[in-house]
Amino acid sequence: MTTYVISVPGTFTTGAEADTRTRLARALRPADPHGTRMGSAEDLDVLSVNDDNTFTLRLTVEADTGPHAEEEARRLADSALRDAGLDERTAPLGPAVITGIDSEVR
Repeated sequence: MTTYVISVPGTFTTGAEADTRTRLARALRPADPHGTRMGSAEDLDVLSVNDDNTFTLRLTVEADTGPHAEEEARRLADSALRDAGLDERTAPLGPAVITGIDSEVR
């Protein structure tokens, strides 16, 4: 298994209040990239929100392959959004992309 850091972009179509962002970040806490060497070194936040209500979720996923990691990150993101009271209409997601690999292989 390899640890991947996956970025999933999205947009809050109706805005997102501070309590919604807090609930979303809490739901994503187990996948926080700060748990990896890369995430810690680069200070990657699990949720970044821009002024135009676009956002990026950065998730840590254990998987055998990159495509499996992207699928798992998308599943985690969808679940966390639902837990925060959001859905595909209020927070549509873009494609998941591998932004880092944290592996012991040298």
